[in-house]
Amino acid sequence: MNERLTITALGPYIGAEVSNLDLARPLSDAQFEQLYHAMIRHQVLFFRQQPLTPVLHRALAARFGDLHIHPVYPHAADVEEIIVLDTHDNNPPDNDNWHTDVTFIDTPPAGAILAAKQLPETGGDTLWASGIAAYEALSAPFKTLLSGLQAEHDFTKSFQEFKHRGSEEEHARWKKAVASNPPLLHPVIRTHPVSGKQALFVNEGFTTRIVNLTQKESDALLAFLFAHITKPEFQVRWRWQQDDVAIWDNRVTQHYANADYLPQRRIMHRATILGDKPFYRAG
Repeated sequence: MNERLTITALGPYIGAEVSNLDLARPLSDAQFEQLYHAMIRHQVLFFRQQPLTPVLHRALAARFGDLHIHPVYPHAADVEEIIVLDTHDNNPPDNDNWHTDVTFIDTPPAGAILAAKQLPETGGDTLWASGIAAYEALSAPFKTLLSGLQAEHDFTKSFQEFKHRGSEEEHARWKKAVASNPPLLHPVIRTHPVSGKQALFVNEGFTTRIVNLTQKESDALLAFLFAHITKPEFQVRWRWQQDDVAIWDNRVTQHYANADYLPQRRIMHRATILGDKPFYRAG
């Protein structure tokens, strides 16, 4: 049986499409090895026609590591590791910005697996940007300036209270999440624990300030970094089809879910793979 995957790069820095693989079947060691190394290299992988149930989705994600249970989002019936992102006019997206998932915890996710379950007629594309490519494009003096700096990440920057007052239960869940996730610090430059490559690790969704700088210095530096990371040349854009799946390396990327389809509805399922504590190691 041929277990070699077909991996087609979608750009020079980020993104590849994978074929010759059925994600609903358990991955062999050879398939997993190819998939894992392709994710490290290309940072986000895309698959067409993969109708995963929540149980199969969880099983696939668990092959990559332990799974995160989100403190706010609803989950699939009887599968709490699969969150349901159901956006429409009465439930607009929380993260309508560029962000890296769940950087408000001490050990942010290593990766995530997103599956398209219901799509609008048009729109709803997702874009990913490479923190590695963005870092490598900086000048040497600017890299030196950023080395060793730390930034604060705050759950409430994206998950604001007014968005979670739909019911007493929802508001109580939000307050519990805030109490359990106080602001914390991560390095501005993150060293990938497998490849050793450096990547920018600040994002508009959760990063609030760079510590040990004045407020004006921090605001100016973050504004530059947020704009720089999301330049088109560091991006890949995916136009979803029903039952598409994306797997990405959350340690060195950020993404933006385009909400141009409202008032139509878009339903996605996501499994989030736990990671390790970000660190910076000078090259």
